[in-house]
Amino acid sequence: MKDTDIRPQARGRRSPWAWIPTLYFAQGLPYVAVMTISVIMYKRLGMSNTDIALYTGWLGLPWVIKPFWSPFVDIIKTKRWWTLAMQWVVAVALAGIAFTLPTSFYVQFTFAIFMLMGFASATHDIAADGFYMLALDEHDQSLYVGIRSTFYRIATVMGQGILVILAGLIEMNSGLEPVRLRVVADPSLPASAAVLPQVTATGTATDGATLCFLSSGETLQASIQAPDAVADGRGGETDFAAYAALMLDSVNNLNVRNGFVTGAVRQAGTPQAVAAEGQDSPFRAWLRRTFGEERRVAEGPVADNIALAAVRLNRRPDPGQTIVLNVEYRGGDQSIRLEQARLSTRFEFSERNWDRPAYLLFHIDQKLQARTEATFVGTSGNIPLAWLVVFVVLSAFFFLVALYHSWALPRPSADSARRDTDARSIIRGFIDAFRTFFTKLPPGQTVAAIAFMLLYRFPEAQLTKIIQPFLLDPVDKGGLGLTTGEVGLVYGTVGIIGLTLGGIVGGLCAARGGLKKWLHPMAWSMSLTCLTFVYLSYVQDHSLLTVNICVFVEQFGYGFGFTAYMLYLIYYSEGRFKTSHYAICTGFMALSMMLGMVAGWLQETIGYRHFFVWTMLCCIFTVGVAMLVKVDPNFGRKAVEKS
Repeated sequence: MKDTDIRPQARGRRSPWAWIPTLYFAQGLPYVAVMTISVIMYKRLGMSNTDIALYTGWLGLPWVIKPFWSPFVDIIKTKRWWTLAMQWVVAVALAGIAFTLPTSFYVQFTFAIFMLMGFASATHDIAADGFYMLALDEHDQSLYVGIRSTFYRIATVMGQGILVILAGLIEMNSGLEPVRLRVVADPSLPASAAVLPQVTATGTATDGATLCFLSSGETLQASIQAPDAVADGRGGETDFAAYAALMLDSVNNLNVRNGFVTGAVRQAGTPQAVAAEGQDSPFRAWLRRTFGEERRVAEGPVADNIALAAVRLNRRPDPGQTIVLNVEYRGGDQSIRLEQARLSTRFEFSERNWDRPAYLLFHIDQKLQARTEATFVGTSGNIPLAWLVVFVVLSAFFFLVALYHSWALPRPSADSARRDTDARSIIRGFIDAFRTFFTKLPPGQTVAAIAFMLLYRFPEAQLTKIIQPFLLDPVDKGGLGLTTGEVGLVYGTVGIIGLTLGGIVGGLCAARGGLKKWLHPMAWSMSLTCLTFVYLSYVQDHSLLTVNICVFVEQFGYGFGFTAYMLYLIYYSEGRFKTSHYAICTGFMALSMMLGMVAGWLQETIGYRHFFVWTMLCCIFTVGVAMLVKVDPNFGRKAVEKS
């Protein structure tokens, strides 16, 4: 595999710090724009959840099939050319999205452009990763592997956070006065069932009054604890969980019938939805009997309490005028959440329904112990304008990035265009790229390499699906009983810090000793840190200090161990078709994470404790495949150490 290797000799070499952070920051933003920002934008513009899932579900296709055109990036032009060209294409595509948003056919236009941008971004990923391998020697590839991952993650945070906040600020300052709702959860209040509130007109419902929103109250107070049961009006009682489900359907149906949202009226209280519950297959029943843990479920109320608010206009709007109100979480404890999964929080007010209330439903996490509150804000600004500005900003950024990289990206001598680019040579090169991927090593080592790509992350592929449910589930169900806000802190903040630091430290270590030296320690790091969740599941110590330490250790170990995985993909890709081979490797990487799809089913069958023990047993695969693969001892080490 090393005989065809060409050492990167950069003409006018620049410091990797001059281009690696910006290159991988630019690599992350289009992916977030296509896969995340598009979902939020379409939701704010009024598209139904069904249509959003249908349209945006297809947008991930370019990253799934990118290995199939990666050989063309290897054969035609240079990786530097492809990287810059795709940045220009992404910049133009982002501008196209911005300026088609005000049109009446924005859905079709923007979806087509998002798909185009997806293919451009996936091609950019191929070219940028290939360029990274050509522009850096093996030591620098090891050294900066954590840095590139860090800036990619920063891009995802910025895309999902700062850009969405920017859109929200424009919405807030371009429409009617925002509606502010403060929801207070207080354990000292008596447990009572929420009822549909009313909005009292304040005498401003005249044609000359300034148009504004009225609410059922700026502050909404409710008990943390839900009542056990609610009177059903017929002399009997209804379980509160059933009452809450009925209330959710009532809110949905009223909002649909009054024309605030589009959707279907739902029939409440149908027992058929749970008719199949408890009907295990013979295999699952055997698995539950043999390996499942026995746990006595604690009695008592476990349902989240609910609170309701209502909003309406103070007067009739102008004929033909439609005012859109979007309500969202703005601050405070995330354990008080606005129901958005099954209820729309986007309302359209017109002259037909201005005097009727639109309803909002809030969940209050029953695991809260002390008084807390959260703030929600409804905005009615110019939504197309807000997202137009967001995409104009993104487009301008990519134009600047493309200009900057035209200067900053080095020109490694190894990154040269092939001269035999006639149709026959291209087809032959395309076939050779796939053929050599599976024949570059002896058959036994090829099998070991593919097994490594698929199974090294097998424990983590399962663990990542279950960590957050484990943190959220109550103690009597085997979880830790954390609130939603606490999980946001633990996994979304402390965990991300541990993951990032682990990746950076892993890169530094690999650069000092090489991949071969650190491969087995990193595999053990991926494996042994899973013990933190075995410990948490058996002890069920839900103090934030303990949980934060355990999550940090596990995520640090994963970030540290993941460095070996990324470096091995680079190592396996070395050779003539390194760009296309690396793209194929990333395809196996995506497939490896899909192996964790059965994690939820397995956990529900055998329980949290035995599931985490199972993940520890799966670490045999991680350590085993690390022992099977062979790595050049010099790969990733400093040149001065290779004497």
